[in-house]
Amino acid sequence: MLAEHAAHHTLAANPLIGIRRKDVLGTAAVLLRQVAWEPRTLTRQYGRFVADYARVVAGRSSLAPAKDDRRFADAAWSDSAVFRRLVQTYVALCTSLDRCVDESKLDAATAERARFVVSLFEDAIAPTNFLASNPAALRKLVDSKGTSAMRGLANFVEDLASGTWLPRQVDARPFALGKNVATTPGAVVFRNELLEVIQYAAATPEVHARPLLIVPPQINKYYVFDLAPGRSIVQWALEGGAPTFIVSWRNPTRDQADCGLDAYVEALEQAIDAVREIADSRDVNLFGACSGGMTLSALLGYLAAARERKVHSATLAVCVLDTAAVRGTTAGLFVTPKTIAAAKAASRKRGVVLGTDLARMFAWMRPNDLVWNYVVNNYLLGNEPPAHDILFWNNDSTRLPARLHADFLDLFESNPFPQAGKLRVRGRKVDLGEVGIDTYVVGGLTDHITTWQGVYRTAQLFGKARSTFVLANGGHIQSLVNPPGNKRSWFAAGPARAATPPAWLARREKTEGSWWPHWRTWIRARSGTLKPAPAALGSKRHPVLAAAPGTYVAEK
Repeated sequence: MLAEHAAHHTLAANPLIGIRRKDVLGTAAVLLRQVAWEPRTLTRQYGRFVADYARVVAGRSSLAPAKDDRRFADAAWSDSAVFRRLVQTYVALCTSLDRCVDESKLDAATAERARFVVSLFEDAIAPTNFLASNPAALRKLVDSKGTSAMRGLANFVEDLASGTWLPRQVDARPFALGKNVATTPGAVVFRNELLEVIQYAAATPEVHARPLLIVPPQINKYYVFDLAPGRSIVQWALEGGAPTFIVSWRNPTRDQADCGLDAYVEALEQAIDAVREIADSRDVNLFGACSGGMTLSALLGYLAAARERKVHSATLAVCVLDTAAVRGTTAGLFVTPKTIAAAKAASRKRGVVLGTDLARMFAWMRPNDLVWNYVVNNYLLGNEPPAHDILFWNNDSTRLPARLHADFLDLFESNPFPQAGKLRVRGRKVDLGEVGIDTYVVGGLTDHITTWQGVYRTAQLFGKARSTFVLANGGHIQSLVNPPGNKRSWFAAGPARAATPPAWLARREKTEGSWWPHWRTWIRARSGTLKPAPAALGSKRHPVLAAAPGTYVAEK
């Protein structure tokens, strides 16, 4: 359950700005000043808290945590009078703090930031985070005769020594690239400064004429698309007869500090040209996710402006191009011209943005799931963190070049994709409405990073007539890694013609199961005729350079 819950909140398309301690403290100071100027609000809420607490002590309170709050799933929180009163007191305090923010006369943006800062405090003081007030931890302490506390202390010391200042989210020891993750047979057949291209061995006697090239996000390594047999999009595509290739981005250093969006688009075009030559096809199908989808979209706009037809269709998963759609999310709360300028200056000074830094910032945007969850598991219960392939991949983060980081921030700030001609890629003006290819766009119903409403807007940017939108009932990564067989999965699919996301959803029927079979039918119809599978990987012009999973994926 811990692994499944955490997988829902993986780093993936993590924020490129994050939360600065300065901004959190500044927001807290603004809230405190506002409360000090309105003493009646504070007095009123204090009085309500005292009244609530009196009812708790008397055993007459009906307060309870939310039913879906897993922190209080233990039966002791309802069965034990002591623990029931403890959690009721906590709920009463949080309610009073929330009301203080609600009744303050802050502007809307500052109020949202204040709610977030207050939630950080509320999450930190939850009784589940302390040994003396966590019934599960106390039981294990007694049952293990104190060994759980000793193991928890050892875990804490190990994490402290690592310098990450966060509890470990995964036991990485069982995993090895090419052994039990990223295991699909293949070879590197192209390499430039920024990427390798892996070609996979065919899984069927015949393959389609048009190849598929998968473009992962730059901030994580490619093998989220090839986690394990049965949970690999790569494997699923191969079994459908698609000649499948994937981009493995380099883990950049200061030497690549000046590589921006233009450089990545150029590198991706070179990859496409290599795939076209190897597969003997005039064009390819593309599949991009998250920031890889943004790079893919910039390339499509560039090719359309250059009137080059190298791409036949595009699949985009959990990718928001209209950044106005994420400004109201947690990731956009502290995005201001000042924070953007500060983020650019920091990465420019270092030459790169560290994936570990972004992971730390993202963790504090979801502290219950990505911090306190593991404090309880690792330290209070004395357990090892879960051994889970998605969490292993999530913690195998990469760096971003300073220039690309700055370009992504500019995309967020200026929001050029919805505005024809505002974005220039390699000197050409981009207009996604001129791309003119079929697109298949996937969003996640519970995705808090790239909201499905924003992803629906991505589908519309490529043209309502030729865009198929698919809504999966998962989070950011759960909706992507969604193999058939999960009885809880469902999806809805249809043309992106409705004016609004709610209007689209109201007209769609749910289909039980994974969207992968639906996508395979869609991509097959755009993959050309069948021909005998190639006897060998690569070509004379692009020979095999290394066995999969390649060399760039192993760079630390």
